[in-house]
Amino acid sequence: MVNVGLFVRIEAEPGHEAAVEAQLKAALAHVEAESGTVVWLALRLGPGIYAVVDAFPGEADRQAHLEAGRTRLAEALEHFAHPPTLERTDVIAAKIPSLGA
Repeated sequence: MVNVGLFVRIEAEPGHEAAVEAQLKAALAHVEAESGTVVWLALRLGPGIYAVVDAFPGEADRQAHLEAGRTRLAEALEHFAHPPTLERTDVIAAKIPSLGA
C-alpha cells in the first residue's frame, strides 16, 4: 500500500536534455536499492521537460528517498534551467502490480 508520494518537475537547460535523461536513467539503480520506494517513474513530458513520480508507504520512506537523492540532485543542477519543483502528494488511489509473485 502506498499513501504518500512526490511529483518532481524538471526543465532541462537548452542543449542539456541528454545529460538530464542520463542522470534520470542512472538514478534508477539507486532507487531500486530503496526498499521504501514502491513506485518510481521518470517521464519525458515534452521537449526538455521531465517529471519524476514516486510513491511510498509512509512519510519516513518518502523522507529517506529525499535524503538519498539530495546529493545526486545537487550534482545535476547545472543541467537544469531552474531548480526542480517538488510537490509532496497524498496517494488517493493506486494500481501497483505485484512483481515476482
